[in-house]
Amino acid sequence: MVTGAGFVPDNLNLKKSSGNPNLSYTMKDNVLFKVNDTNFAYEVSATQIPAMVGGSVADLFMTKGHIREPHWHPNAWELDVVIEGHVVVSILNPDTAQLMNNPAGPGQVVFIPMGWLHWITPVSDRTHMHLFFNSSQVENAEVSNFLQTTPPEVFKLAYNIDPEQIATALAPIKAVKDTVFVGPPASGNSRHNSSIRSLIGMNGAHVPPPMVNIKRK
Repeated sequence: MVTGAGFVPDNLNLKKSSGNPNLSYTMKDNVLFKVNDTNFAYEVSATQIPAMVGGSVADLFMTKGHIREPHWHPNAWELDVVIEGHVVVSILNPDTAQLMNNPAGPGQVVFIPMGWLHWITPVSDRTHMHLFFNSSQVENAEVSNFLQTTPPEVFKLAYNIDPEQIATALAPIKAVKDTVFVGPPASGNSRHNSSIRSLIGMNGAHVPPPMVNIKRK
C-alpha cells in the first residue's frame, strides 16, 4: 500500500496531518493589473493556493496598439503560451546584447530565461496568453519604475542626454505615478503622447483611458 502520495517533504505549505489542501481558485478573483476592459491580467500564485510552491501563472489579455512593457523577472523564468491571436515576444540576450523577436500564434510557446529583459507586442486585434513562472512569488522589475525614479541628471552623466529633453519625454510615464505594466500610459498633453509613442515604437497608437493598476497581492 502506497502512503503519502503527492507529499513533498520540503513543501512547508503541505502537511500530512492537515487534511486535503485547497487546490482550486478562480483566477478572476485576483487582478494583477487592469488598464481597461480589454487589457488586463489575472494571477494565481502561492498566495492564492498555498500548496503551489515553486510555480505561478498569469492570464494576460491585450489588444493591438498596446504593449506589455519591457521588464524582467529576477527570480523566475517565464514560459509564454499563446491561446488566442498573434504576438511578438521580444527578448534581449544579456550575454550577446542581441534582440530576439519571436512571433507566436495559438499553440506556440516562447521561453524567457530568468533575468532577461523582454516585452510582448500584440500583432492581432485581440490576444490572450497564459504566462507560467517557476516561482511561487514572481518578482517584476519594470522599466517604467526605472524611468519614473531615475533623476534626469543621471541620463546626462551616463548617456549625455539633455536633462530637460529627457524630463519632457518621460513626463507621461511620471504622470502615471505607478507601474505602467501595459502601455502606452494615458496623458492629456498631445506633445507628451507623441514623445512616449516614439519612445516605445508605437507611433499612431490609440492612447487608452486612464489606467487602473492593481498591485500584486
